[in-house]
Amino acid sequence: MPTDPANPTRRDLLAAFRSRATGVPDATQSVEMGAQSVDRSAPMAGTTLRLSARLMGCDFTIVLNPGPEQVESAGESLERIAAIERWMSHYRADSQLSILNQTGWPGPVSLSEEMFRFLQFCEIQNQISNGAFDVASGALSGLWKRCRAVGRLPEITEIEAARELAGQHLVRLDAAGRQMQFLAAGVQLDPGAVGKGWGLDDAAEWLKTRSVPINDFLLSGGHSSIVAAGQHNRAGGWPVGLGNPLFTEKRVATILLKDQAMGTSGSNIQFFRHAGRRYGHLLDPRSGWPAEGMLSATVLADSAAVADALSTAFFVLGVEKAVECCRQIPDIAAILVPYPDRGTRLRPVVVGNLSDRLWWDADQAEVHYI
Repeated sequence: MPTDPANPTRRDLLAAFRSRATGVPDATQSVEMGAQSVDRSAPMAGTTLRLSARLMGCDFTIVLNPGPEQVESAGESLERIAAIERWMSHYRADSQLSILNQTGWPGPVSLSEEMFRFLQFCEIQNQISNGAFDVASGALSGLWKRCRAVGRLPEITEIEAARELAGQHLVRLDAAGRQMQFLAAGVQLDPGAVGKGWGLDDAAEWLKTRSVPINDFLLSGGHSSIVAAGQHNRAGGWPVGLGNPLFTEKRVATILLKDQAMGTSGSNIQFFRHAGRRYGHLLDPRSGWPAEGMLSATVLADSAAVADALSTAFFVLGVEKAVECCRQIPDIAAILVPYPDRGTRLRPVVVGNLSDRLWWDADQAEVHYI
């Protein structure tokens, strides 16, 4: 059946943005598939070369197989991420994105080619996720940050007022003129959920396409965004540990990432308490309240920006709707961790063909593959 141009499918929308990347595992664990447990040895990590830089509020690291001739290129890849931070950060008053937040209303505002591509990408991810990912939710995130700083919850009226100024539908993009405008005063862009992935994709593409390419590397932004290429220690990929979202000092699994990116969203680190209740930092842009019901959501995709955006969306959607959304998008997989209904043993739900690349600690998790 031909595609209706006015109503593109998630496959059609996602096809416009493809950027190759990869990831990795290590450690000996066991995997449970329902009632069946399979013990096998995971590939182990070996000697590596690491360079790090503090960017976008976290540590960005590139991990390489040993080879001194790669150090200069590795450093330059981190410099590319720093350059993206300079135009994307909404914490820098002179960044292009901050200027857009100040001048997008009444607009229109002319954009650089990369900023326009970034905003197009965010619009597509918003459509794919049915609004669970929304870069134009800055009015809401700003409200919660201000209230958290003084130790209070927003009033219902404050949330409703911020919701009126939040949403992708309030951002108009003009491809012909490469311009953007907000449709209401007070709309704000907040790239926090996807900025790291965008930077990693750019650095990875640069490493692989330069005159003397680097084909084996692992790039990470904080502990949540990863893109890897090639392999390490003859493992057929790179071994990456998955932390237990209940006990962050523990590793619950190892995954072997092969030419793939991985993004994880959760509220186990960034949260605050008020009147004895815990509130995470990830907001549901549709309701204006912190998302609940999930411990973490991990997405594997061809692009770190896609993985970041969809892991945020899946965390907001919850397990059932995230599974449904994941199944409609080609070339991605997900590891969804809801709150355990009893005890502390996790019950992750894995969507996609990952069973041969995951090694779980059976004492910490009972895994269900679907």
